[in-house]
Amino acid sequence: MRLRVNNNNTRNLTIVALFYCNSEANTTTMGHSIPLAYLITFTCYGTWLHGDTRGSVNLKHNQFGKPFLEEDTQREQDEFKRMKHEPAWLSQEQRDNITRSIREVCEFRGWKLWEVNVRTNHVHVVVSSLELPKKVLRDLKSRSIMNLKSSGLFVQEQLWTRGGSGRYLWKEDSVEAACRYVREQ
Repeated sequence: MRLRVNNNNTRNLTIVALFYCNSEANTTTMGHSIPLAYLITFTCYGTWLHGDTRGSVNLKHNQFGKPFLEEDTQREQDEFKRMKHEPAWLSQEQRDNITRSIREVCEFRGWKLWEVNVRTNHVHVVVSSLELPKKVLRDLKSRSIMNLKSSGLFVQEQLWTRGGSGRYLWKEDSVEAACRYVREQ
């Protein structure tokens, strides 16, 4: 597979990265291996706490094929009590605005956006980028906040939880499966 990434944010050049799907270590840039894509997931503040029956991830439970954190009602209740703001739920208008924001960021950064699905309490994005998932996540979240504020749609004290999940997708079938998952949510 040959993936073209046009990076217009700091210089006008086209970066061509070769990805070998059968190899564990793909082409590297800036000292890290480049996956075909990332499955980025982030949640709205207070709507998906650790201990939730749906499962959640943390640093130890964020690897492909590894189990999520288990249900823990006491932990979920403790986290709810520590919240400083009300939970943030997204209206349809906010969801549409965030979807547009994510598309804008990907276009501006030259990232390949495979799928995006903004739900009432979380966001899934499948994206190819030469950046690490932490940067992709930060850019997606900050641009969406900026666009919501400029549209007068930012009404919460805090919209996003800290961090998020950036799963590496090394093989074409993993990218396809992630896209299917995001579409069907």
